[in-house]
Amino acid sequence: MTAALFDVDGTLVDTNYLHAVTWWLTGGIMANTDAARDSGQSEVGLLGIYLNDHLAGATAGTELAHRTARSHRDGKNGGTLRRLAAEVAQDRAALLDIMGALGIKVRRYKVGAAWIGEKAGRLKFNGRLFASSPLSNLEELEMLRLGVEGKAAGWRTLRTLADTDTRLDPGRLDELISRAGRQADLLEDLRIGAADQVTRAYSGYPVSNPWPRPE
Repeated sequence: MTAALFDVDGTLVDTNYLHAVTWWLTGGIMANTDAARDSGQSEVGLLGIYLNDHLAGATAGTELAHRTARSHRDGKNGGTLRRLAAEVAQDRAALLDIMGALGIKVRRYKVGAAWIGEKAGRLKFNGRLFASSPLSNLEELEMLRLGVEGKAAGWRTLRTLADTDTRLDPGRLDELISRAGRQADLLEDLRIGAADQVTRAYSGYPVSNPWPRPE
């Protein structure tokens, strides 16, 4: 399947719903392929599918976090976003370590699809062509927040498994769960600020963008 998406929010058409449907269909195709391949296997096969799905999400989230930090490195939140991006990358590495400890093979086509999907998302414009848009900032922060919530759910699932599987470190998983909570709180604070910029623009108030695009 070959497709091209041109999305200029507030100018032509809002295709956020189509973005969500596309990702849902892609994930469903991958999951069905894995289920067919792993049919007849034990629960280990299901756990492999689950953790590879989380690895795909972690890959896209890491790319998005680094891109957001680079785009706003000169803004007042630049340092905060750089530290967040570093933590997100560390969390992905932690997931790979856990998969290795459990003997779960990385399915690279899922990782590759997530990487390509994040890059393709950069083609999505948000009402401005040559300047940073408050809407882009808001949507990026919301996507990061959703990713962190999903990551936290994955850690909690593994924490439950750690009660019976000695290959997992319960203390380490507790740390990862706590860190995900801090990340979610941080992103929510940033999201509220970005949402204020969008609503002020909608209401006709002057907007000073705290996320300047670097020269």
